[in-house]
Amino acid sequence: MDAVFAQIQADLRSNDGLRQAGALLQALQHSAAGRDISAVSKCACDEIIASPASAVCKKLAFDLIRCTRLTNDQWETVCRGIKNDFDFPDPDVTAAGVSFLSAIPSHRLGRLITDCSKEISSCLVSESDNLRYAITETLGCILARDDLVFFCENNVNLLDRVSLWWKQIGDNMLASADAVAKVAFEAVGRLFQEFSSKRMSRLAGDKLVPSENSLAIRSNWVVAMANFVWNKRNLLLYRAMVLPIESFRAAVFPLVYAVKTVASGVVQDLQKLSGNSRGNDGSPRGPLEFGNAEKIVGVSDVVSHLVPFLSSLDPALVFEVAINLLSLADVPGGKPEWAMGSITAILTLWDRQEFSAARESIVRAVATNLQLLDIHTQVSLFKRLLLMVRNLRAESDRMHALACICRTALCVDLFAKESVRRGQKPHSGTDIASLFEDPRIKEDLNSVTSNSLFREELVASLVESCFQLSLPLPSQKSSGTESRVIGALAYGTGYGAMNWTESALEVVEVCRPCVIWDCEGRTYAMDCYLKLLVRLCHIYDTRGGVKKVKDGASQDQILNETRLHGLQKQLIKDLSQVNTPRVCARLIWALAEHFDLEGLDPLLADDPEDPLNIIISNMHKVLFSVDSSAPTATNRLQDVQAVLLCAQHLGSRYSRAAQLLTKELEDFRSSNLADSVNKHQCRLILQIIKWAGAPSARGDYPFSHHKLTVQYSETSTAQDRKLEGLVRTAIQELWRPVPSELTLLLTKGIDSTLVKPPPSAFALTGSSDPCYVEAYHLTDANDGRLTLHLKEPALTSVTVGVSGFERCALWVQVLYYPFYGMSVAGDVDDGEFLEEDSTHTMRHRRTSKPEFGEPVVLRCQPYKIPLTELLLPHKCSPVEYFRIWPSLPAVLEFTGAYTYEGSGFKATAALESEAPPFLSGLKSLPSKPFHQVCSHILRTVAGFQLCYSSRTWYGGFLGMMIFGASEVSRNVDLGDETTTMMCKFVLRASDASILNEISADLQEWLDDFTDEGVEYMPEEEVKAAAVERLRRSMEQIAILKAAQPPPQPPKEEEDNNLIPEEKPKEPSTLTTLTAEEAEHRALQVAILQEWQMFRTEQTTKVN
Repeated sequence: MDAVFAQIQADLRSNDGLRQAGALLQALQHSAAGRDISAVSKCACDEIIASPASAVCKKLAFDLIRCTRLTNDQWETVCRGIKNDFDFPDPDVTAAGVSFLSAIPSHRLGRLITDCSKEISSCLVSESDNLRYAITETLGCILARDDLVFFCENNVNLLDRVSLWWKQIGDNMLASADAVAKVAFEAVGRLFQEFSSKRMSRLAGDKLVPSENSLAIRSNWVVAMANFVWNKRNLLLYRAMVLPIESFRAAVFPLVYAVKTVASGVVQDLQKLSGNSRGNDGSPRGPLEFGNAEKIVGVSDVVSHLVPFLSSLDPALVFEVAINLLSLADVPGGKPEWAMGSITAILTLWDRQEFSAARESIVRAVATNLQLLDIHTQVSLFKRLLLMVRNLRAESDRMHALACICRTALCVDLFAKESVRRGQKPHSGTDIASLFEDPRIKEDLNSVTSNSLFREELVASLVESCFQLSLPLPSQKSSGTESRVIGALAYGTGYGAMNWTESALEVVEVCRPCVIWDCEGRTYAMDCYLKLLVRLCHIYDTRGGVKKVKDGASQDQILNETRLHGLQKQLIKDLSQVNTPRVCARLIWALAEHFDLEGLDPLLADDPEDPLNIIISNMHKVLFSVDSSAPTATNRLQDVQAVLLCAQHLGSRYSRAAQLLTKELEDFRSSNLADSVNKHQCRLILQIIKWAGAPSARGDYPFSHHKLTVQYSETSTAQDRKLEGLVRTAIQELWRPVPSELTLLLTKGIDSTLVKPPPSAFALTGSSDPCYVEAYHLTDANDGRLTLHLKEPALTSVTVGVSGFERCALWVQVLYYPFYGMSVAGDVDDGEFLEEDSTHTMRHRRTSKPEFGEPVVLRCQPYKIPLTELLLPHKCSPVEYFRIWPSLPAVLEFTGAYTYEGSGFKATAALESEAPPFLSGLKSLPSKPFHQVCSHILRTVAGFQLCYSSRTWYGGFLGMMIFGASEVSRNVDLGDETTTMMCKFVLRASDASILNEISADLQEWLDDFTDEGVEYMPEEEVKAAAVERLRRSMEQIAILKAAQPPPQPPKEEEDNNLIPEEKPKEPSTLTTLTAEEAEHRALQVAILQEWQMFRTEQTTKVN
């Protein structure tokens, strides 16, 4: 292999272009085979890139060095070769060098484009189409990168140059060459898309902090390009129309985005972010001058040009045009016909089974934009859309589409009901039952067994949507699809607090067959259904019967309560068809507390069809079920507990139920199926039934699931939690999504807290060092990388990967050349013969060459990466946290302490700001990567318990509990009282290696997450402090005993016949003082003793 590489290097050193091209192709083959070609790449840098060569050889050489790692000297050679290529007469050679700019490392890119800015501007207006294509494509990739924006923040001249380049790229959209126009459209579209989705940092390879200046710079570029496209939209539309059909797709998004930005007024907010919303004379500038009529006409022009392409034969083009037209349908002046045409075209792709790679995207687009259509079209699409969703493979896309469908179904139902209340004509097929009346969907809901999870997902999504509807609707200030949805929901629920319950009542009626499903042990869908049923029964107070008009009930309320009572009776009849004791026990729970027992007919007490008899007979089945082969046998204890509580509810409310249940409980108590806990509980329930009254209904359903990160012995339980996580995530993202950073900045302005301050830099050099070096680091948890940025005269960055949760430190070594630039005499050059005074004289020219000299190695201080940087917050509920806490195998305990101001002005100021003063040492925790699960703070005794959860970059779980107890200092001054807070830290982790890294240096760990606010205390010191506190307490008790007055002799009583003699009391061995009084008296004695010593010292000094 060495001989092969030697021959390749020899061919590269030759001046024959064919031999060089062949050698480069051979080297690329070896690189593809996984061989090390570093020696060949060095030769390619010297002989091809840094030397004159053909365009083909240049492109092959650049492809070769992309496959290997270069040294600093080789990168210098590459940058020098690209600079020389800008002056090469062949534009194809220049185009090859320009195409490699996007692969230049960040620490060299800024200097290179600054030095070659004039040449780059010349390339953008070159007569060569190939060169303009290359420079436009390359700049479109690098101009939106975070590192380039960072360079522009610190270099005003470069910022002006980049702004000019964007204008030239915009001009290239009108270029005569189709290829140039296409890449110009792509460059502008990439700027728009990455700015709106906040994905620009991915191009740079790391995540830089979005500072205020970087946002202003990017906003300024977006505003400039949006104004350019808006002002020249007609020319751009006609230019895009003559592009080849495969290139036209690139022109759709930038045109639509710019027009939508201007028409919706977003460009005005972007101008505020950029700080450029006023002209030189103080008057508004830019799109603020556009009138509404002009905006509507501009949007209509774009739509009229794009609509014909909905009938194209290219599926990708149809989908691109339809998606962008949907985004224009909700701008001011938009029409439902635009959305209808786009959705029809997308559904045609589904029917023709074309563009199968975008099946999920097609369903997501239709489901998300369903609200843009009129109500009749929405109803007609429901059944079809449900069948489309049923065939999706991706779970997340299926859940999102189901969430959209369920929300739209509730919206349509509420809107139609409110329209009827206002006297409008009723719409047919808008109720919940009609929307899900497709034969295949209805058959799936009514069947007992099914291999598909779709019906469980549908029921869970419907119920969770009803719960979201019961909460206050989110506020929507901006226009768009979301505002239309929220407006329709508010229209249906705004005039009645109970209006949402009508739709929820239809949901529980439609989904009633779910209680008899056999889902192989899964219960999440049934739990959701029963939880909503309990909520409705509690709201309507069904245990009191149907209300009357004389009681103040409205006709709608009477109708709804009647329907709910009928549903309860049907569910009682369905108890005999329930497949598992677990679902049976939970259904009995949902009925026992809210069923109207007083409305039962006493003449039917012996009838087996009596509802109470049916409930008690099914309770008997659950209590005496001994089928150990059932999949729910492991949780029989939970089922028995639920049935026993149901017996308490029923027996306390109704006398006949008490008589029947007393016999059942006695039989169960005396059987071998009841353990000691069940027997004691039965005895307690019997006493409650006998003596206590009927408790009030609480409306509680305690069988909800919690998503945990541990493994389960039952497969069905794990599936339930997985389904719960998918459904709730989809519902939350749809109903109450977390706004993006850009949305918050546009609504709250540039002063938003999302504009993070740049990270603080740490000095790595001392005051006596010949140069000053600062550094800060950035992390990327997704890729597991750390990037160290050195703030030198030129920005330098180093990126390393972190393989595990471990302590990291980066050692920086700087080579300092103190003698750089000094001139030394060079060799004698060739003589130059000049003709002067008709005589030939030879003049020698001596040159001066700069040399680097001997370097001085400057070893900087190590840059330590805190362990907390390798953690991420892990959000979980308190129930989940305390259930997973005992199962974590690794445990670490240690103690820390800090002082705080216990009283006085500082403590009062802290109390006024609602920040307890005794938490001052832990005030930095909210900014650390820990999720605060719960807290218990006792202000009266200055104590607390804090629970935090986090996870490592690599999936390991870390839980932390902090217990704090305050201790008053012994020496109390007359001013502010200084108090010591003793903190007990208890850490549990899923892997022992996590705690091993933490325990290696506990003080450093405390410094990392408390910002040096807590000091570590070894166990020896903690024990010594406890002994000292005990000794002081014993001394105070001894002082108290010594300070007690001697017993006084009894006084002689005077003879008085009128006062009867009292019997003498026996001596008592118990003190009459309580513990608090004794402690208070001891403190008083100690203070008096200290004050006496202080007075004695003062008297001695005066004398």
